[in-house]
Amino acid sequence: MMSAYVAGPGLDKMKLGSPQSLLDQEEAEDQQLLEPEAWRTYMERRNALREFLTLELSPQLLKRHHARMQLLRKCSYHIEVLPKHLALGDQNPLVRPSTVFQLIDPWKFQRMKKVGMAQTKIQLLLLRDLLEQLDHSRAELDALLESPDPRPFLADWVLVQRRLAEVLATMDSFLTMMVPGQLYIKHRLVSDVGAAKIPHIRLMLSTKMPVMFDRKESAAHQDWARLRWFVTIQPAVPEQYELRFRLLDPRTQQECAQCGVIPVAACTFDVRNLLPNCSYKFTIKRAESATLVYEPWRDSLTLQTQPRPLEGPGLSHTIREVIF
Repeated sequence: MMSAYVAGPGLDKMKLGSPQSLLDQEEAEDQQLLEPEAWRTYMERRNALREFLTLELSPQLLKRHHARMQLLRKCSYHIEVLPKHLALGDQNPLVRPSTVFQLIDPWKFQRMKKVGMAQTKIQLLLLRDLLEQLDHSRAELDALLESPDPRPFLADWVLVQRRLAEVLATMDSFLTMMVPGQLYIKHRLVSDVGAAKIPHIRLMLSTKMPVMFDRKESAAHQDWARLRWFVTIQPAVPEQYELRFRLLDPRTQQECAQCGVIPVAACTFDVRNLLPNCSYKFTIKRAESATLVYEPWRDSLTLQTQPRPLEGPGLSHTIREVIF
């Protein structure tokens, strides 16, 4: 029976008794029930489905998309103000983004920031839904590929092709939506400024990579802690950050005062005057800006300061770190 074994492209023969050998045995039995032409069609279409899953919907590809989704949930989202049409070499100062931004009606811009927040939230929800659809499609097509029933590959092949086209359309929608889009402006945001020619503007949503603590370089000592953080893609211009800290489980008035918000213009800072042998929670984020529309996540880190030495200064203690 196993002499009729047919191997798919790129598949090695398996030992008898393995799940693959059982499938091969079922294929050999199916071959006896089908005409030679029908069998060739069946195998060609099964191999085509296997190739589709390998190239278009592989587990590795889905894993990368899940990682990108996790990253997008941690990003911050901002509005960029750009002229709708900007000719190359245009020297008109009124078309520069920084100048146009100053001419925008503040109340209308705040309203557009709310629109931007709503659009970003909807976009993230749709991305999650599309990725779930792709996961479900992978499981569904896997089951079809492993099924011994030849009918989906013969009489019902049109339905399978339609399903594959739907999967490709879902993937295209997912990849397109990964990039923040343009905000629709219903009303003119720039008021008339005399005879000056103000260009039409467009508002774009942009993504900034999350700010994250460097957990290898951040550490607490007896009465101070050194915090370091980084951004995966370094910004073109220096950014301002906001570092927060607070003592966990304070019991006295003095301990309740162990908290604060520190503006920082670098990617490292030493927090002084901490209490020994206590746990502190630190959080880091970008400083508030006028263009921020949505920031669903901020990184946090909990460190415990070292206790006061009971003996000489050579006594060492281990820093306990808990990461939220």
